[in-house]
Amino acid sequence: MPSLQQKLLDEESLVQSEPNTHSRKPGWKAMPYILGNDTIERLATYGMQANFVVYLMKVYNMDQVLSANILNTWIAVSNITPLIGAFFADAYLGKFRTIALASFASLVGMFTVMLTAWVPQFHPAQCSIEQQQNGACQGQSNFQMGVLVFGLFWLSIGSGGIRPCSVPFAVDQFDLTTAEGRRGSSTFYTLYYTTQTLVLLINQTVLVYIQDSVSWTLGFALPTVYMIVSILFFFAGSKVYAYVKPKGSNFSSIVQVLVGAQHKRHFHTSATGDTQAALYDPPLENDSEGKLLLTNDFGCLNKAAIVVENELDNDGLNKNPWRLSSIQQVEELKCLLKIMPIFVTSIIVNIPLGQQAIFGVSQAMKMDRHLGHNFEIHPGSINVIMLLSIGILLPFYDRIVVPALEKVTKQEGGLTALQRIGFGHAFGFLSMVVSGLVEIKRRELAISSGASDGVAPISVLWLAPQFILLACCHVFATVGHTEFFNNESPEGLRSIANSLLCLNVSAASNLSSFIVNIVHSFTGKQGQADWLDGDINKGRLENFYFVVAAFGLLNMLCFIACSRSYHYKVLVKNN
Repeated sequence: MPSLQQKLLDEESLVQSEPNTHSRKPGWKAMPYILGNDTIERLATYGMQANFVVYLMKVYNMDQVLSANILNTWIAVSNITPLIGAFFADAYLGKFRTIALASFASLVGMFTVMLTAWVPQFHPAQCSIEQQQNGACQGQSNFQMGVLVFGLFWLSIGSGGIRPCSVPFAVDQFDLTTAEGRRGSSTFYTLYYTTQTLVLLINQTVLVYIQDSVSWTLGFALPTVYMIVSILFFFAGSKVYAYVKPKGSNFSSIVQVLVGAQHKRHFHTSATGDTQAALYDPPLENDSEGKLLLTNDFGCLNKAAIVVENELDNDGLNKNPWRLSSIQQVEELKCLLKIMPIFVTSIIVNIPLGQQAIFGVSQAMKMDRHLGHNFEIHPGSINVIMLLSIGILLPFYDRIVVPALEKVTKQEGGLTALQRIGFGHAFGFLSMVVSGLVEIKRRELAISSGASDGVAPISVLWLAPQFILLACCHVFATVGHTEFFNNESPEGLRSIANSLLCLNVSAASNLSSFIVNIVHSFTGKQGQADWLDGDINKGRLENFYFVVAAFGLLNMLCFIACSRSYHYKVLVKNN
């Protein structure tokens, strides 16, 4: 009888030789509605966050510490709720209903925050500059704070449903068992992040100006209107979309596999000689994507699918799911287990992205920011270099680099998802090294020039290389992780896997804060300079960059080790 390994090789060969058959999935027919919804929704959501600390300080008369704590708490909660939203989407509601309900929750939150700016009773009385200097500003009442928190609560609920489901819902529209479907999903990721970059540019320029210089009410009313338009876009495509039905509690299925494998731990899958004949492999109720092939990864879990006497009824159906699991259930658990090492290594690669938003601005403040005689770049706008680079590099990579790579590597997409992520790790590491080298040069010139304001006679455009490298990190790592988590997770667990993208940003932010606190605590002792001194000319910011680079290098080596042993999932149509 053929061995399990031979069966796997034969079936994998069959899948790889499959022609690009016509798919029942709508593919690009659904993308105008989904991309329109996603883009406008992000324009609305990011528009609320773009200038929120300034809003709390100017309208609610809060100090900088309280304002920052409220914003950080709101963002932290908004990065945790996607785990809850993903569970309900995959288990009970489905992605379409979850996005729909979450969109209305976001609309309630945005409308409430707009009211806090519009209705005088919902915020403290305006405070003059003299009152601010004398500390005589009226603080916010419990009622006013309650209205604000109510609005932020609903915004977090909305994020919890939209963020983990929007990309997986788009991926559901493509048939990933065909080369055409895989190419379509890959192009979608490029468009998704390109439009996201444009949205960030609009919010950091036009919308921030409206909020700060024209009207806070108008500045919050615009995102509210955008959200309404986003909802209309979403429902306009309801007759076009492909829907993946929820499968019930996914966690119970995971536990069932573990319990079944433990119960049958003494069995051997090769006892019959024909391994697959002894395993429970019923047809899928929903075959929209295809079945997962049985693999040797985590082979002990295969025992959960071994059929023993009296476990099937007369129709060949499972009597006790806590004793017998299907091959599909076993392989779905394996998919989640296999992507976890990649998830862990994805955390540190996000640290450079967060650091440059803080310390890159500090560097820009101590550099010559003039472009010509009359124009001066605002320090907070230096990140625009990265956003513009992403907006240019993403379509360039997808349209120019990928076709060229495909001719060389003979690999669909030019690079595998893990290879793309690996390049992202490398660019993140290089960005920190270049940041440190530029900071050494900037600091030397600032000290040698002896300028009273501490500004170095060096153009702020010297920061461009580190921000361009960070843009490359986004293009390869961020997009690569999105593609990897969505393509390698089981169809019924895609929202949960996608929520890991939200979780790793939160984890990276917390780890970054931990590193900053450790460096701040252990440097600056015994007469030595604090690396992160408030005056960066006195500090040694370059050393901090090199520490982050060292972490990035170690993390990249761990990623390479994990990726070398990774086996991509293989799907076959359930005929």
